[in-house]
Parts: sequence; structure tokens; C-alpha cells
Amino acid sequence: MRRHPSLCRSLVALPLLTAALPAQDPPPQQPNPRRAALERAAQRPVEPDQNLGSVPVAQTPGQGGSLTGPLTQLAISMDLMFAVGGSSERDASLLQLQGGQHDPRKRGFTLQQAEIQMNGAVDPYFRGQFVLVTSLDPDEGETIVEVEEAWLLTQQLPANLQLKAGHYLTEFGRLNQVHPHAWDFQDQPVVMTRFFGADGLRSPGARLSWLAPTPTYLEFFFGAQNANGETLQSFLANDEVYEERPIGGRTLSEEAREMRSAGDLLWHGRIATATDFSPAHTLGGGVSALFGPNATGAGADTVIYGADFMYRWRPVDNRRGYPFFKLQGEVMARAFDAAEQLDESDPLAPFTVPGETLDDWGGYLYGVYGFDVGWAFGLRAEYAAGSGGSYVGGGGFDRAQDPFRADRLRLSPMLSYQTSEFSRVRLQYNYDDSDHLDDQAHSVWLGFEILIGPHQPHTY
Repeated sequence: MRRHPSLCRSLVALPLLTAALPAQDPPPQQPNPRRAALERAAQRPVEPDQNLGSVPVAQTPGQGGSLTGPLTQLAISMDLMFAVGGSSERDASLLQLQGGQHDPRKRGFTLQQAEIQMNGAVDPYFRGQFVLVTSLDPDEGETIVEVEEAWLLTQQLPANLQLKAGHYLTEFGRLNQVHPHAWDFQDQPVVMTRFFGADGLRSPGARLSWLAPTPTYLEFFFGAQNANGETLQSFLANDEVYEERPIGGRTLSEEAREMRSAGDLLWHGRIATATDFSPAHTLGGGVSALFGPNATGAGADTVIYGADFMYRWRPVDNRRGYPFFKLQGEVMARAFDAAEQLDESDPLAPFTVPGETLDDWGGYLYGVYGFDVGWAFGLRAEYAAGSGGSYVGGGGFDRAQDPFRADRLRLSPMLSYQTSEFSRVRLQYNYDDSDHLDDQAHSVWLGFEILIGPHQPHTY
């Protein structure tokens, strides 16, 4: 990861520069068929406990707007996530056990992230988003600055088509494209960390979606992104990824990472649907798939596929969104085609690591019950496993000693209190039983979150 200690200081000036801009009247709102269809399909902001500060921001105007008028609108917000806690595991083990970059990963205090998000309507045809995230390395304490997203989205393509282009979180499953501050729990699911790495799957690219003209929400997504970089754990990745968490103990082949054709891109697809089968009940689901090359050798590929669902109950006569109940789950699997490699670490006894397909699978299921205004209780269960040996050197294989492929069970009860739409406190306990640990691990985290400024509402 690239660390830029000086860049963070310059971010402080952003709100001041924005305040100096002249105020503009919002353009007139016109009907937007695509937005109306999505709203009918239950694509509404999530429950209050999962969508801090869902203050409405300016929406893209519909057809008929003037290109010469003051259409550009910019909403800037900042989100801070901070945690304190401890674990029966030492910090060196926690860096692997809590593998998400924005997880609480250290005994004591953790700055999970400070996110600055900018959203704006460009004109009647485009809107854009830019998300910059800073955090502190839990081991070295250095400042990490990342461009998490920077994309444009069309608003007026015919036939219910929509194009997104830029650097974006891949639309796979239910959580990968959701920013950490909108998660119900404080840490990333185990199976996502294993397949998508510490920061989630994201990369420069473009995708096209088509919203089917059906009474209920049904949308098809298809796109391509670059397959290399630190956020492409299961694909072409980079040197740093393979130094920290090589898949199956394999090494990175620089020859395999060279871009030669469209076959060296990451291709992704998704089908998503949702329906309100009564005013109080919503059910959604989807299937997703990824295909692309990996970094173990020429011709080596990776396939990831999964299915997900979400059920939500919230009575019509609710009070500020409470009570509610949400049940959500995902399952996914990965077939990692590891190419044949030569281990020359011992010049006197070189060893040929045979080519093999490493299969991994896992998932999570959780429920969250909002039992009183501001208060919610959740319980999450996770499991991850696999087959195929992880290379440990010297001609040996042992998947049980690989912290990123060993069989693992995690259970997490959570209690949250949302003081307002702009702040939240969560207490979470993690019980971990993984083959690579000598004993079960017990961790407790108390997380704090605040939001400053208007924020784009999240969807189911």
C-alpha cells in the first residue's frame, strides 16, 4: 500500500475550499423512469442502524435540463470509524485473524478509517462519486491514503441501460460494494477477506447494467476491470499481496502479470432482484460471478461465484424505523488454478510444486433485530473451508496451517446504539475456532462512528 503522511494534512482544507464556493440553487427535478423503477423495487435506504446520516442529497435532474445552467452540485461528507478492544490472540496473530483493512486489528485502539466522500450531479446525463479513505497501519502506525472509488454514472441512456466507468467496488454479492461504515458488524466477513483481500474487490474498469421492465426489481450487470493491483487478491494481485498473504503458499510470476489481451482482464457479472411482497416485508437476492487470470503462471485462471439474499421486516406503523428485523446471508466459492512452480529456495534441493486447482468456499448468515428506537441486537455466524494443499516450503503441504485457507468458524453477537442519524456505538464479541490456531480466540471490540455532512443513501 502507498503511504502518504503529508497528503492527509492537505485534506483538512477541503471543507474550507467548498465553503468558499458560491451557493447555487438546485435545478428543477424531472421524472426519471430508472429511479422510479428502482424505488418501486425496494431500492430504498437501509435501516437506521446501517445507514448513518442518510440526509437527502441533490439528485440528478431528469431530461429537459439546460446544459448552460448551474447543474453541478457537490455534497461532501466525512465518516470516522474508531474502535478499542482486546483479544486472547497477540497483535501479530490478529493481523491475520482480523484480515480486513478496516477491521479492528490491534489490542488497544484502532483508527479503522476516516472517509471523505464527494457526490455530485454533473449535468442531466452524468453524476459522479469520489471516495478517499485514510487509516493508520496497525503494525507500523504509518498513515495510509487510498482512493477507494472514483467513478461516473450515466443517467439518460435509452432502454433502461446504465454505464458506470472509473475506479469502483465490484458489484459482487451484497457487501463488497458497501462501504465499511454501512456494515451491520464492525469487521469484514472471513470469506470475503480470503477471496477479495483486505480492502475488498475494486479496480478501474467499466460495467453496463440493464434494468428489466418488470413489476419487481430485476437488473443485470456485466463489466470488465483491470485484474492487477493490491485489491485483486485472487487474480493478478501484486508483489505486496503475495508477500503478506500468498494464496496456497504459491509465489507471484511477473510474466503472468503482463497484460496481453482482453483475456487478461477481470470479467464480472451479476443478476439482482428484490420485491415487496407486502408493505412490511421485503425480499431480495442475487447471483454473481468473476473470471480472470491469476499471478501464479501463464494460463492460470480464477473463477469465483456466489449467491446472496436479504429479508427485511419493518411494520408500517414503525417509529423512526423501529422495530425492524433483517436477515442476510451469502455463500461463495473459488476455484484457484495454481500453475506449476519451481521452489529454488534450497539450491541443493529444488522442488517442483505441481499445478493444482485450489478450491475454497464459505459464507455468512446474520440477523439484526431493532428492538427499540436506536437499539439493535445482531448475531452472525461464519464458516470457511477448502481443499487442495497450501505449500509451506521444503516440499511440504499443509492447508491447516495456512491462516487464509484453514477451516474456520466465527460467531459474533453484537449490540448497537445509534444516538442519532449521525453517530453510532457498537459492542461486538468474536469467537474464532480456526485450524491454524492452537486454541480458540476470543475478542471484544467497542466501536464508535460519526458522520459529518450529507451522505449518499445506501441501498439494499
